[in-house]
Amino acid sequence: MQRRKFLGTSAVASVGLLATGALHAKEQEITDTIKLKHNINHSACYWCYNSIPLEEFLQRLNELDIKAIDLLGPKDWPLLKKYNIHAAMCGGAGKGIEKGWNDPKLHEELIADYKRVIPLVAEAGYTNLICFSGNRRGMDDTVGLQNCAAGLKQIMPLAEKYGVVIQMELLNSKVDHKDYMCDHTSWGAALCDAIGSERFKLLYDIYHMQIMEGDIIRNIKEYHTYIGHYHTGGNPGRNEIDETQELYYPAIMKAILETGYKGHVAQEFIPARVDKIDALRQGVTICDV
Repeated sequence: MQRRKFLGTSAVASVGLLATGALHAKEQEITDTIKLKHNINHSACYWCYNSIPLEEFLQRLNELDIKAIDLLGPKDWPLLKKYNIHAAMCGGAGKGIEKGWNDPKLHEELIADYKRVIPLVAEAGYTNLICFSGNRRGMDDTVGLQNCAAGLKQIMPLAEKYGVVIQMELLNSKVDHKDYMCDHTSWGAALCDAIGSERFKLLYDIYHMQIMEGDIIRNIKEYHTYIGHYHTGGNPGRNEIDETQELYYPAIMKAILETGYKGHVAQEFIPARVDKIDALRQGVTICDV
């Protein structure tokens, strides 16, 4: 939004209504606002902003110096390439959050779907593809872990061949996704060990894990070798990651960098303010340590 104001001000200046010095100062102010360090590779989850048409949103990402987007599938990738926006975490495979790899009855369908999408991810020049454990539905966690491992092992040779990383998202089962199985970092790490492939990692959602277990920085440091991607969100409420919530994201980002992490951190908060793009700009700036 500030960029729009700047462009409007520039138009006025062009007809002599604004002094050159004032224009330069305003231009510098806006440039400073959107210039990022990129020690953190920034991304954003489009579903949080999907009231904005995708093409317009991609344009805004470029204005904000954000180079990636999360959770879009193959049909959207040509538009991403048009605006030089990377798909940091791909979607497009599976049956959603509730129906996942812990159910052996779904394995045949899931295996076929992931085998279809994995080559598409690689051919598009991307690396990460999301997956989910599914809900418990009375299933013991140990049995669920064994079921997940048995199914996922059948797609890992293809993922390894194409250099694609399958990433299971850690979600809370207390507030947002009742009964979801992969709801603790330790369970996800045990699944990684059971699968035994560098092409299987965890998508560590900071908001969700704050709800389930807290101790975010300690867990990031302990489990960082299992983590391939990060999502943000303010708690409580999953809104902006500013002073309105309990997590201090600059320290969390510094801890992530200290582990040697080179992947992306995607903003996945739902903006509470009217100006969603300005909320995104603020969130990325907070994380740009």
